[in-house]
Amino acid sequence: MESRDTGAYPLILYRGRDGWMGYKSFDEINEKIKGGKAVVVTAEEIIGIVEEKGVKQAAKEVDVVTTATFGPMCSSGAFINFGHSDPPIRMGKVWLNDVPAYAGVAAVDAYIGATEPSETRGLEYGGAHVIEDLIAGKDIKLYAESYGTDCYPRKEISTCINKNNVNQAYMFNPRNAYQNYAAATNSSDKILYTYMGTLLPQCGNVTYSTAGELSPLLNDPEYRTIGIGTRVFIGGTQGYVAWQGTQHNPGQARGENGVPLAAAGTLALIGDLKQMDTRFIRAAVYEKYGVSLFVGVGIPIPILDEEMLMKTTIKNSEIFTKIFDYSVQSRTRPVLRSVSYEELRSGSIELNGKTVPTAPLSSLKKAREIAELLKKQVGNGEFLISQPVESLPAANKVNPLDVREGS
Repeated sequence: MESRDTGAYPLILYRGRDGWMGYKSFDEINEKIKGGKAVVVTAEEIIGIVEEKGVKQAAKEVDVVTTATFGPMCSSGAFINFGHSDPPIRMGKVWLNDVPAYAGVAAVDAYIGATEPSETRGLEYGGAHVIEDLIAGKDIKLYAESYGTDCYPRKEISTCINKNNVNQAYMFNPRNAYQNYAAATNSSDKILYTYMGTLLPQCGNVTYSTAGELSPLLNDPEYRTIGIGTRVFIGGTQGYVAWQGTQHNPGQARGENGVPLAAAGTLALIGDLKQMDTRFIRAAVYEKYGVSLFVGVGIPIPILDEEMLMKTTIKNSEIFTKIFDYSVQSRTRPVLRSVSYEELRSGSIELNGKTVPTAPLSSLKKAREIAELLKKQVGNGEFLISQPVESLPAANKVNPLDVREGS
């Protein structure tokens, strides 16, 4: 294998069975996208294409594979700049529809987290609902307090805002698109109410949350094309990978196909809330647990070479995760078994000698809708791919919180 300079990006060459063959560059693929000549397929479609045409021919023909997921992503939220009142106020405490927002960033900036509950409606309404209502164009009650200063004399304000009268409103999600999240069950004698849904006693059910073979980071398991600066579909608009996500843990054990066998990589994503669509951002309430936010994410993967193509042909039968027992109240919950997503998607699995029903928390139907929409946008020249300005860490250690008595 060797490389040669072709301008903006290097062109990689390799010696195949048929002699030298040029790999595609990001620039070359974007030129085809701009000209409406790019061949774009979804991560589900590419599997059949490769089976029919073979790897070499498919790699020549296909330029982009679209991936997507739509599921609960609690580590999400939005920054909002409200603009200055007259007289001005330095907002010290902020509530949006009675949901507390964090105001310790600037005079009229605040960050509202998706999982923050309402002070008046409890777990029935929270930050996720405020975000969805903002996207829908609804008026949101803003109440803020301040201690008052010489330059910001006002001490209280009560008004309404919406996405059209605030200056900026953009989602910044610290942890989205988890790479291969674990499944959950409950071996105890009582019902458990968790972020993995309601878990029935005596391993009465198993829940999981993934789009499987359609999921972005499972189609680029080694982060060759997805990195800082990657353009993504988020919530109905174009956004970007801003950084590695919190709890990014790529050092997990991996199978022969390079796919991690446990929760690994994550993405921090950013996008303009004003341009989003409630079809792809939805608030959710988990019984006796709290509020979460369903986020739609799609990422186009450029087919740079045959190796990249092969990564996008991953099947649910080739992706394995672990089933954890959530009845054990410890960060090191026991693993009851390893299971493929093909088994989970079948509706039931064998666990401890009995047949147990399985249920997804994420929506495969909505993920397919996003992948198809992204396919159309790329094919129409509306959505270009972007080369990462920096790769995601390939090795990272996630440390537990050390709780010390008296500290």
